[in-house]
Amino acid sequence: MELNYLKKTIRSSAILTDSYVEATVLSPQGLTPAADPVANNKLILLIDFTIGSLTSCEIKIEFSDDGDTYYQETNSSIAAGTNTLTVNENKLSATGKYVLDVDYTARYIKVSAKGTGTVTNSLLAIDAILAVKP
Repeated sequence: MELNYLKKTIRSSAILTDSYVEATVLSPQGLTPAADPVANNKLILLIDFTIGSLTSCEIKIEFSDDGDTYYQETNSSIAAGTNTLTVNENKLSATGKYVLDVDYTARYIKVSAKGTGTVTNSLLAIDAILAVKP
C-alpha cells in the first residue's frame, strides 16, 4: 500500500520580521492526493532556524474549512475540573533544526512566523510534509 506523502517548501530561508508573516497556505485546490490536506491527517514541519540577534521565533499554525476563516491551534490545560483553552504559539529560543508534528483535519493549513527582538542575522526556512497517520 502506497501512502500519501508530500514534502513542500512553504517558507524559503529569509530574515524574520517582528510581526507574523504567513508562509504558503496548504490547500486542496487542484492537487494530487499526496498534496491535498483533506486526503491526509498529519502535518510535519521541518524548521531550520538561525536565531541571530533575536530573543526567539514564534510559529503559529491555523486551520480552515473554507480558506477564509482560520482557527489557531489550541492547547488545553485542566485544573480543578476546569478545562482552559489557549491559542498555541510554538517558541524557538536557539538556533537549530526542529520537527513539529501535528495531527489535523482541515481543508486549509496556514503557518505563520515572527521574530521577537532584533531580527539582524536571523533566518527561518520551513518545509511541510503532509502524510497519513495510520
